[in-house]
Amino acid sequence: MGRVAVGSFAIRTLFIFTVISILLFSDNARCFYLPGVAPQDFEKGDPLNVKVNKLTSIKTQLPYSYYSLPFCRPNTIIDSTENLGEVLRGDRIENSPYVFRMREPQMCNVVCRLTFDAKTAKDFKEKIEDEYRVNMILDNLPLVVPIPRSVQEGPPIYQLGFHIGLEGQYAGSKDKKYFLHNHLSFTVKFHKDQQTDSSRIVGFEVTPYSVKHEYEGEWSENTRLTTCDPHAKRLISSSNSPQEVEDKQEVIFTYDVEFQVREPREVGIKMDTYLLMADDQIHWFSIVNSLMIVLFLSGMVAMIMLRTLYRDISKYNELETQEEAQEETGWKLVHADVFRPPTNSDMLCVYAGTGVQFLCMMLVTMIFAVLGFLSPSNRGGLMTAMLLLWVFMGIFAGYAAARLYKMFKGTEWKKIALRTSFVFPATIFSIFFVLNALIWGQKSSGAVPFGTMFALVFLWFGISVPLVFVGSYVGFKKPAIEDPVKTNKIPRPIPQQAWYMNPIFSILVGGILPFGAVFIELFFILTSIWLNQFYYIFGFLFIVFIILIITCAEIAVVLCYFQLCSEDYLWWWRSYLTSGSSALYLFLYATFYFFTKLDITKPVSGALYFGYMLIASYAFFVLTGTIGFYACFWFTRLIYSSVKID
Repeated sequence: MGRVAVGSFAIRTLFIFTVISILLFSDNARCFYLPGVAPQDFEKGDPLNVKVNKLTSIKTQLPYSYYSLPFCRPNTIIDSTENLGEVLRGDRIENSPYVFRMREPQMCNVVCRLTFDAKTAKDFKEKIEDEYRVNMILDNLPLVVPIPRSVQEGPPIYQLGFHIGLEGQYAGSKDKKYFLHNHLSFTVKFHKDQQTDSSRIVGFEVTPYSVKHEYEGEWSENTRLTTCDPHAKRLISSSNSPQEVEDKQEVIFTYDVEFQVREPREVGIKMDTYLLMADDQIHWFSIVNSLMIVLFLSGMVAMIMLRTLYRDISKYNELETQEEAQEETGWKLVHADVFRPPTNSDMLCVYAGTGVQFLCMMLVTMIFAVLGFLSPSNRGGLMTAMLLLWVFMGIFAGYAAARLYKMFKGTEWKKIALRTSFVFPATIFSIFFVLNALIWGQKSSGAVPFGTMFALVFLWFGISVPLVFVGSYVGFKKPAIEDPVKTNKIPRPIPQQAWYMNPIFSILVGGILPFGAVFIELFFILTSIWLNQFYYIFGFLFIVFIILIITCAEIAVVLCYFQLCSEDYLWWWRSYLTSGSSALYLFLYATFYFFTKLDITKPVSGALYFGYMLIASYAFFVLTGTIGFYACFWFTRLIYSSVKID
């Protein structure tokens, strides 16, 4: 019977993995667009309004609004409506003086002429030194700078936004100078419908130049530049003299725009060209290799556990005499203590319920992401979805906490509901509030406005807390979960444990395998967050998440089995901490990533990084710990209900 179970488990696992792989790698698999995110059709001559977004830097991680620097401005600055996720990301989308007309190239258009004062020059120099980039949007497509590669390496890769300027030196001089990118050469790529002659924008690229523009005579609206002239077909090139950033410097901002037609393709791949990575082969190989290793280990652990348990249960059920029962050793000896409520059982209920809330949120988010609802073109969609799902999944948190609380013979369900509503969210909100105060102090657009903060508090108190209470009421009114065996009033003494069964040692060892299942994918996630790159392989992320669940469950069950065999029945909290300890490795890896991959030097920026990674690690602890706990909860009830207890 045990071998049949193992075989069916392996067949089901192989079938599921094969189906998912076919869906992921199939050429027919295509994403789709939501209303408001779908590309728009343009006729020739239609106006194209370029919008500006925040200024970003991977050195400071502090975004600023575009007009925090004195760039050229339109007559009236209009803020675009942003969703909750965009506001939390620090996006500030506004109109700009850059206006194109569809399929009508322009050359050397003058945007404005400015004269820098000392303060303006200082502000620009600081942003250039911190490597800030300008972000723009056209038809919901972000502006990118193409980085060409050789024919063997493949098509170019894209960097979001262009640098405000650059640092450099004149030949023969050691003095550091700052140069401003004041000329932008835009390229709008489009697909053309041969039947309707309408066009659909599929690419928005730029090549920035630093040019000290020159002109003859006095400046007026009709002044013609000598450095670039559309009438004389004189283009900007890298050989022009660069534009320095200094006090009392005259700066003229200009731009070109050209349109490139691309072969007609399907609608659903508008952002495919943006989603190329420089190390894509390493990425794919590492993910697949990691999945194969974890699946192999999972299969081995499952077979060992099922065969061993099948032998133990058969042996225990064959014991007939009292003398044989007294001579037995192993996990059956602690049957009268294994379901004894643990120390701080209320807090265990709270964390188990919160973990269920996290697990439900992550599963639903992953499903929506795989189906294409949360594509990179939907800015802020992922964060908005996760926040709303977290709020509405509060009902499952209350239900799970109350069910466990009643099993521990608890009677005050309102108390456990209140704790479930506040323990984890209050901790996260406190850290977030401190980090937001630091961002406010830097006058960054990443600081959450008062209105958004009020909306977050309303989601917490107005929706999440009531749902937790509803779930707790429903869970508490259901009949209590009965233990498979009776618990003695007097606890059994626990014998001295071997060094390898030391709680701290086994907990730390238990977290290695779950972390090993995700650390390669974690690298790409951290890169997308802190190095401002796209993350889009949600199909692989979903597989890794499923593997994480399986790994957490199996490593917790294995160590729980060894613990019970050594006659230690205090498994409740240890099962939670065993898989939850993977969060410690996540934070250590984040620390390693900070010192090896990032160039953050400012104390505030470092505090933001470690603050947010502390929040992520805490959430990962709750998620993985809950998975391990419920796996052991199911495991112990299964094995003790399978043996004859006199």
